[in-house]
Amino acid sequence: MQRGMGVWLLAVSMTFCCGVRSLEAQEEKPASEDNRAKTEHPLKVVHAYRVDFSISELQDGKRINTRHYSMDLNSGPWSQIKIGTRVPVSPSQGSFQYVDLGTSIDCALDDQGEDLALDVRSDFSNFSSPEDQHSAQPVIRQIKINGRTLTAPGKPIVIGAVDDPSSNRQFQLEATVTKLR
Repeated sequence: MQRGMGVWLLAVSMTFCCGVRSLEAQEEKPASEDNRAKTEHPLKVVHAYRVDFSISELQDGKRINTRHYSMDLNSGPWSQIKIGTRVPVSPSQGSFQYVDLGTSIDCALDDQGEDLALDVRSDFSNFSSPEDQHSAQPVIRQIKINGRTLTAPGKPIVIGAVDDPSSNRQFQLEATVTKLR
């Protein structure tokens, strides 16, 4: 009887030990899956930045006009600055539609280690000068500069420059990125 009881206790304790080890293995498996998921999809650190834009108008190489715009943004999503006027234009007798005139700058920023990937889409439009108006309808001058480039914080970079085809003027879009604390 004592021998039977000893065998029974040995069997119960072995079953209990195997069951505990099985539970430990099951508990460890999700933890290792969590660790693997964290290494496969690490959380990306988001930083705050300020981007200062300058739109310069040059004539014969001399700067004659500069407009300044700035925005605070985080690395990642697109941000926008838009300022201007909605002007009614009559495409046909008795009807009209609105045209947006002014400045629109869309910007996205992505950390690339020491450098920053800066993506800019800009659109500048206004009525052309009176001497360029050769129609009863308003003539609109439009400049688009879009670009993606690497830049270092604190260093100004020219995103793009275009020559005005109807004059000896040039337009430049420059950006400077500053990391905020």
